[in-house]
Parts: sequence; structure tokens; C-alpha cells
Amino acid sequence: MTNSPYLPVIVLLLAAVAFALSTLLLAWLWAKKYSPHKPGPSKNAIYECGLESAGDAWIQFKPGYYLYGIIFLVFDVEAIFLLPFAVAFSGFSAAESIAMLVFLLLLVEGLVWAYQKNILVWR
Repeated sequence: MTNSPYLPVIVLLLAAVAFALSTLLLAWLWAKKYSPHKPGPSKNAIYECGLESAGDAWIQFKPGYYLYGIIFLVFDVEAIFLLPFAVAFSGFSAAESIAMLVFLLLLVEGLVWAYQKNILVWR
């Protein structure tokens, strides 16, 4: 057998898959042997924090919550991408600086779009 540089990666990948499958198999066998199977209305009832459920759990949320969350994630990811750029700013070529400028302009365009659509206004 030749010494492939990918052999350790393949061995670790197989070990990870074997570990994951073996723990799932052991959990399934444990549940089959030791968990009692007694279905009923009290066992199938929803139990949260020791309180009985009252009413319907499906509540319609305002889309503003989701839009704020999405906008937060977009600009949080922007900050993560800008940090390495700011740290290594002196070592970039002109092409890399232009690429980062395009990235920033696209994000600013998204912010302007959100402002024009009144997404950033809390109602």
C-alpha cells in the first residue's frame, strides 16, 4: 500500500462515522430494552416546566422580528469579514482592496434598500 497523504483523513473520517453510528445504535438498543412502551394521553401530553398547556401554541409573530434578525445577521457577518481586512490592510493589493470595496458597497446598498422599504422602522 502506498503512503497517501489522504490516508489519515480517510481513517479519521471512518472513525468519526463509526463513532456516531455506534452511539446511535447503542442508544436505540438501550431504549428498546429498558424504556417502557406505554402510550397514553398523559404520556403523549406536552410537558413544559411543570405547567399544563393552555390554548394553542401556534402564535403568529410579526414579520418585523424576523426582518430585524436577518438584518442583524447580515451586518454581523459583515463585521466578521471586515476584521481580517482591517488587521491586514497594509498587505493587500489593489485588486483585493477593490474586491473588499465591492463587498462593502453591496452591503451598504442592502442597508439603503432596507431603509427605503421602512424595514428599520419599528412599529
